[in-house]
Amino acid sequence: MFARYFVELAGDRDAIELIVLDAPERWLPTLATSANHRGDRLLAEVGFGDDVRIARTVALTVGDPIRMPAKTTIPLGPALDADLEVAPLEDGRCQLAISARYDPPLGAVGRAIDRALLARVAEATVKDFLDRVRDSIARRLSDAAPLTQG
Repeated sequence: MFARYFVELAGDRDAIELIVLDAPERWLPTLATSANHRGDRLLAEVGFGDDVRIARTVALTVGDPIRMPAKTTIPLGPALDADLEVAPLEDGRCQLAISARYDPPLGAVGRAIDRALLARVAEATVKDFLDRVRDSIARRLSDAAPLTQG
């Protein structure tokens, strides 16, 4: 299955890439863990599981960035087989996007459940993660702005 989500962010492509690639193993897993916990709560709310699972740290690796003229792609894995993309737009803005792939468990039964419900939870989780990434980048851009204006 496939999920894609994107947001716009004010900022220069190079500045955003520097933030994303500045020790991502320290800050991206925290955001992924929070988004994953929200997904667990959504599953519990619709009856999948008796209770919300205890929050656990999501193992997330960040691959080498692939820079092209139109965008930079940063592979993420193994907990999430995804690509984080930074693409420049006009007027000093960038598009931040995520494309995630996953195989639902339980074969044909899992695919049917996924179509009925789990895909929406996966999409909500991916959206929550990217929104958190955007907010974190925006904060770091804002924190760095006074340094570059001086």
